Amino acid sequence: MKPKPLALIGLLTVAFLATTSLKSIADDTLSLFDRKNISALWIAAPWDAKKRGPEERMQMLQELGLSKFAYNGDGAVDAEIEAAKKHGVEIAAFWYPARNPQIVDAIKRYGIHPQFWVCGSRAIPVTNDAERIEAEAARIRPIAEDAAALGCKVGLYNHREPWFEEQDHQVAIIERLRRDGLTNVGIVFNFHHWRGSLAEFPALFKRIQPYLLAVNFNGMRADTTQYPPVRFIGSDESELAMIRVVEASGWRGSIGVIHERPTVDAADGIKGNLQGLEWVQKELRQPGSGGPKPQEPAPPAPALPKPVVAPLAAP
Repeated sequence: MKPKPLALIGLLTVAFLATTSLKSIADDTLSLFDRKNISALWIAAPWDAKKRGPEERMQMLQELGLSKFAYNGDGAVDAEIEAAKKHGVEIAAFWYPARNPQIVDAIKRYGIHPQFWVCGSRAIPVTNDAERIEAEAARIRPIAEDAAALGCKVGLYNHREPWFEEQDHQVAIIERLRRDGLTNVGIVFNFHHWRGSLAEFPALFKRIQPYLLAVNFNGMRADTTQYPPVRFIGSDESELAMIRVVEASGWRGSIGVIHERPTVDAADGIKGNLQGLEWVQKELRQPGSGGPKPQEPAPPAPALPKPVVAPLAAP
């Protein structure tokens, strides 16, 4: 991790020692790995080879034994919420890169309380940490105010913006907003978009744990500083060690499993992750008891070109 200015380090120290916490406790008696505690991520039509609609998507979740998902769909918000309510499925979060009056209005009308998952902005030009914290806080403040009025929380989501992908920067933004009285902002930590050192992960997780709203699992390469592709849980080298840290911490907030494979059936993608998670649980209890490591599915074979048929000659 790059060195931090003294002011930022001081802020982070105060934040870490703060007694207030945004950790999301699903249920003290609920296992971290209980199906009731798992959200399916990125399963809407853009990422589903079967292009399911809302009704089919809820049926799929029920068949998989899941009752929560994060929505990043095509804009049919009312249809999604109505199908979810019909099937007893919770929309745990909305992908929310910018203020969206349509989503805010729908949440209010239907009386639901999802999290707003907000990623970093590439439009902010400043690189000085203190100025960037102020700029990001100013950008997120109205989103947090909208969410607070609805009884919802905002999760800062590490996603393809290098400065924002550093969790210490996210903590600094959260603490800046708390000084304005906004206490509904926390962190959504994605294995998928983290590029830190595995040796540093236990200390990092301890720092961010008081702010955590959700943790989304993914397969992780042996060298976790390399940007990871979307991979089944359990199919790579480092996620077992990382998940061991999460479980041992005592944190029991919501966890997510990611599909995000547009050429694969979303049911198969989530099922592969759930099977991988079962393997991880066995290995956590007794190393070597899980059997063979889960395998990432082979990519679909490219479509064969259609044969060219010469036109018949005129008689």
